[in-house]
Amino acid sequence: MADADVIPIGSGGRPGRGSGRRTTPSAAARALAGPEAVKDRAERARNRTAKARADAEAVQPAELGKAKRPGKARVGKGAAGARGQAAAHGPADDAPGVGPSAAAAEELAAGFGPQAGDFGQTSAVPRGLKDFAAFEKIVRETLGADGERQLAEFLAFLRRRLTGEYEVDEFGFDPDLTDHVMLKFLRPLAEKWFRVEVRGIENIPETGSALIVANHSGTMPIDGLITQLVVADHTNRPLRTLAADLVFKTPFVGELSRKGGATLANNDDAERLLRQGNLVGVWPEGFKGLGKPFSERYKLQRFGRGGFVSAAMRTGVPIVPCSIVGAEEIYPLVGNMASLARLVGVPYIPVTPFFPLLGPLGLIPLPSKWLIEFGEPIRTDEFPDGAADDPMLVFNVTDQVRETIQQTLYTLLMQRRSVFF
Repeated sequence: MADADVIPIGSGGRPGRGSGRRTTPSAAARALAGPEAVKDRAERARNRTAKARADAEAVQPAELGKAKRPGKARVGKGAAGARGQAAAHGPADDAPGVGPSAAAAEELAAGFGPQAGDFGQTSAVPRGLKDFAAFEKIVRETLGADGERQLAEFLAFLRRRLTGEYEVDEFGFDPDLTDHVMLKFLRPLAEKWFRVEVRGIENIPETGSALIVANHSGTMPIDGLITQLVVADHTNRPLRTLAADLVFKTPFVGELSRKGGATLANNDDAERLLRQGNLVGVWPEGFKGLGKPFSERYKLQRFGRGGFVSAAMRTGVPIVPCSIVGAEEIYPLVGNMASLARLVGVPYIPVTPFFPLLGPLGLIPLPSKWLIEFGEPIRTDEFPDGAADDPMLVFNVTDQVRETIQQTLYTLLMQRRSVFF
């Protein structure tokens, strides 16, 4: 009887019997060995890792970063190349071996390894620095050339909000929040979407009080926000606005308006702001201007009873007429749901070509071309005492301001090439 073929069983067997190259025990074998064997194996693995790191530190920088030719550094050679050189030339005099082991080379490649620097020199770069460099690159690509400055300003703003190091005045105005949040979100809308052109900014005084009076339109009071942004950007002074009581009765909107510098449109608050040296903005048409039909665009409504003129006379501040072209076309008002408006207690509920037909998409303003011009100031400090109590004089000055704005609107409309260009 011929001897039977002996087929080894296990990791070194014939193909089809075991892996053929497996040198570590399987999961089933480790389970049979018990927890003590697993613990011993883990301890041996930690010892090998520690030895690998010690071997890596023993590699000389000169051996790791040698250049192939003068003037050109060798990049990416790593510990494996250094180990090959050490094996070819023999062990160093002060090293116990020929270089780091394969495990050490893997550790070096994973994040502790040398990277080529200037003149072929190498240095170990911690992973934290690599992550920060990557984050810095993302900031530059996302926010542009001044991305680092913008990020630093945002972090400083966040710190002030968390520590309470900001001020709010008696009217609720929060200049820190206004400058770094509200106006920052408005700026792309004004510059990129409406492409606002500003004229006559020199008519706004650099110091002292002034009352800026503008026409009101556009279904939504976006023209007031854009005017506030324009004044802040061109004069570096905040514009304190006067708003209707409905604004402050609206949840969230009222609180945000207070923080943005708005206050109730009454003579007492207006005079107090003007006596404090502020720039104050008012839109005398009110909701009559905002909610007028598109067919009556750029036709000014009544300016009320001239309360803003009497406030300017009592404080002796100049009145600066402001004419805004472009706001009429952002939400063309073609209808009004009057019954529903009375039910919810608002002046009007607009119907535009896109709202409410398109739902929330109908709230996106059309990209009309805006022109804003500030006219020559109308002085009020030359009127005699008690002029604010003369209704005929107040009416005449009010009519003068209204007529100035109306004529400027006609001029700007003739200068504008088209609605959207």
